[in-house]
Amino acid sequence: MPQFGRPVDGAVHRERPAAFGIARRGETIALVRVRPVEGGDYLDLPGGAIDPGEDEVQALIREFGEETGLVVTAGSRITGIRQYFVLSDGEPVNNIAGVYTVEVTAQDEGLKIEADHTLVWVAPDEAIRRLRHDGHAWAVAKWMRGQG
Repeated sequence: MPQFGRPVDGAVHRERPAAFGIARRGETIALVRVRPVEGGDYLDLPGGAIDPGEDEVQALIREFGEETGLVVTAGSRITGIRQYFVLSDGEPVNNIAGVYTVEVTAQDEGLKIEADHTLVWVAPDEAIRRLRHDGHAWAVAKWMRGQG
């Protein structure tokens, strides 16, 4: 599983199980624009941490709903990635994540609870250039190569 990002010097990075998805609509894919209260503006694949008692697919479906308001089903697992980064609360982590294809089956705004996340649809090549995490960009490129 490829490792992306750089660890913070002298910090211990907790391994954080996570799952992310790539949902296609026409010639675009779903991303979330994140604008935290403390500043910043960046794009991520929808998804996030796996809660206790969940597997990757359960977390992916829950996180997609919380961040985008979309109801999804998980398809095939594209890849696994590892990504060093620092959470908004300052904790350094290393996401250990599965990345899946995702099919959107409905929209339910009642699922969306993350106010700092906004669903945006972006062309995959633009996503590769603009995604915050190198691991996410690599996963999108890997997915594109598999689209034939």
